[in-house]
Amino acid sequence: MEQLPTPPGERPEQTDAPQQPAYTATAAVDEQGIVTEWGEGATRLLGYAPAEVVGRSAEFLLADPVGDEARRIPPEQERWSGTVALRHRDGSLLEQGLLAHRWTSTGGGTKWYVVSAVTGGRGGDGSSWGDPLHEWSFSQSPCFLAVFDADLRLVRANAGMERTLSLTESEMVGLRLPEIAPDPVSEETERRMRLALESGEPQHMEAFVRATGVSAEHGWATSVAPLRDRDGVVRAVCLAAHDRTGAEVETQQMILPDAAGARIGTTEDSTRTAQELADVAVPRLADFAVVDLLEPLPRGNGNSSGPPSGPVTVCRTAVRSAVEGSSEGRVAVGETAVYAPLSPPAECLASGHGAVYATTAPAVAEWMARDPAAAWLGAHGAHSMLVVPMHADGVSLGVAVFGRRRSREPFLPEDLTLAEELAGKAATSIHTAHRSAREHTSTMTLQRSLLPQTLPDHPALETASRYLPAGTEAGVGGDWFDVIPLSGARVALVVGDVVGHGIRASATMGRLRTAVRTLADVDLPPDELLTHLDDLIIHLSADEGGREALDESAGGIGTTCLYVVYDPVTRHCTLARAGHPPPAVVSPEGSVYLLDVPAGPPLGLGGLPFETLDVDLPEGSVLTLYTDGLLQPRERDIDEALDTMFGALAQPASTLDTVCDRVLTALLTHRPDDDVALLVARTRALHADKVVVWDLTSDPSNVSQARRQTTDQLTEWGLEEASFVTELLVSELVTNAIRYGEPPIQLRLIHEKDTLICEVSDASSTAPHMRRARTFDEGGRGLLLVAQLAQRWGTRHAPIGKTIWAEQSLLGF
Repeated sequence: MEQLPTPPGERPEQTDAPQQPAYTATAAVDEQGIVTEWGEGATRLLGYAPAEVVGRSAEFLLADPVGDEARRIPPEQERWSGTVALRHRDGSLLEQGLLAHRWTSTGGGTKWYVVSAVTGGRGGDGSSWGDPLHEWSFSQSPCFLAVFDADLRLVRANAGMERTLSLTESEMVGLRLPEIAPDPVSEETERRMRLALESGEPQHMEAFVRATGVSAEHGWATSVAPLRDRDGVVRAVCLAAHDRTGAEVETQQMILPDAAGARIGTTEDSTRTAQELADVAVPRLADFAVVDLLEPLPRGNGNSSGPPSGPVTVCRTAVRSAVEGSSEGRVAVGETAVYAPLSPPAECLASGHGAVYATTAPAVAEWMARDPAAAWLGAHGAHSMLVVPMHADGVSLGVAVFGRRRSREPFLPEDLTLAEELAGKAATSIHTAHRSAREHTSTMTLQRSLLPQTLPDHPALETASRYLPAGTEAGVGGDWFDVIPLSGARVALVVGDVVGHGIRASATMGRLRTAVRTLADVDLPPDELLTHLDDLIIHLSADEGGREALDESAGGIGTTCLYVVYDPVTRHCTLARAGHPPPAVVSPEGSVYLLDVPAGPPLGLGGLPFETLDVDLPEGSVLTLYTDGLLQPRERDIDEALDTMFGALAQPASTLDTVCDRVLTALLTHRPDDDVALLVARTRALHADKVVVWDLTSDPSNVSQARRQTTDQLTEWGLEEASFVTELLVSELVTNAIRYGEPPIQLRLIHEKDTLICEVSDASSTAPHMRRARTFDEGGRGLLLVAQLAQRWGTRHAPIGKTIWAEQSLLGF
């Protein structure tokens, strides 16, 4: 063991005998004198193994009747110390100083915790300090002073510490502080001493080392300073405690951020916060406490929810007592109670101010006698009571009631100030958590309402989807997906991820989903659609920046999107992406791979092009679109996540719902940290018996030929009843193409289930416009007629030329 520091000008004593490391022998004995615990240090001291001692009477360890003093300790005594003659296992006798503390468990059981310092050859008088002036200044200092060595065992203690703890220096030497004064505060003080040893920096704290029997209003605020040798090496620490009594000390300790305040509101759980308030108050401020929250909690913000009046219904949310074995009263945690209008809690809530009460006051005594919610005060023997309202942001949330027994002084105004501060911190946390929960619910409702409620049953694809909101405190994000029917029996698949969380992200997602549907309605190619969406994000960001400070997510800058168009006639797929993960494909044979879609920039950056990928997909291919939340779990990297997803997709599945569930199960072992959107689609094909194509010459005489071919085809399909309307549509569309378009001209009919589509294509890029013909106009009524006869119609542009299409529903025929 290292030698202790010596005062300046003195030389340490030289010794040839090496010192053995100090240790503490510990044991526990119940009230009947039976050994219940036997530490390793006790084995080293007396030679007995735990199996030889535990369960036996401690008397066999005593070698002298002097031990009888320890066996006749009065029941009210909490500590005993003295020198006892002990018998070693080898038969030798050992005079040893013992210090015993009485411990009472929460279940009411009592035992004696016995410690003895074995100092390894170092005397109980510590090392020689030499200089009388140093010795006098240390021993006669009005402060509580102690020196602990590098093992945090006591070396020196002055008279102040001896008076404070009612122990002599010789009784404490060699023991650690928690062994001298068992208390959580002693453990915290020892932690600070260890920190001073390791860092070499002084430690200042508002902690208290209390004497046995001293009330909670008294204590000694402590500081720890490292002690260095001539070489600057930290050899020991000095503990100094200054007497700071009264309510001022208690208040200062309680309000420090690193003490009580930091322990309130650690989570967004209202019940947990209420319990933290009660735990902080007991026993430092009160002997017992209850926290009752209004039932139900108000939904208002600001001044929209005033103090309650009349009878007040509350839910008992938290209870804490320092009185062992005491009951909680007739209202248990989780049960509701009603405070009468003139009861102290009801008056406190109505006025919005706390108050100090003596339980002997007639009004309080009557309330305690009649109200089951106040029965706990009588059960605990309260003589002084604090009632404090809990309100935040103008909203009353509940009331906290604190009590003290007669063994402590009544509450003072300073205690009320402290209680109101603690209750205010708890109320703010509860109100914030309650508001966050409401906002989360509102955001979830908005998000769900903006996502597709059902996916369309489309002839081109079989689809299934999943959406999982994030499990973090940030809230719901802006992930979305959609399936959009297009002209020509085609279909668009879209998946996107808006940056940010909360209502703002959900609202931006709704805007973008609407914009995508609008742009898809005009049959824009995927790359052009993303370009228009990029411009929209820039405009939204500019609007957001005009109203408030522009942040990284304003207007959706950084949003990602993947847009896919599939044509079941040609089995052709066109894809473009803006910063989004590429889709995965499962071939009909079972192989899984990613489509190498060119990686465009996220939306909102502007000025950068988007590129497309054109690929043919065999019928029965499974296309998987997803957001990045699926591949970013905490416990694996992206490559491992992709391998896991590929393995789940490769397994045969009867339905796409099974595929979705299998992928989520394989990749998500916990609630995702980010939103997850998953869209899975199996491709279908429209075969030759459902599609016919005719090439037409730019000759008006071909209009009648086109009508005749259409009628013959409808007869072959069994759709004779639709012939009249279809002939009119074909006649108008072909006539417009011949008159205003350019060759080559092509007519295509597509029949799928209850839908018949007529398409006429030509090489002109000029789009027709519907207008209302005047009385004497010879033309201008063709497209108006098409719009009246068809369920939907429109124009679709190609790299060369355009296609005018009209879609009919066959359900009416």
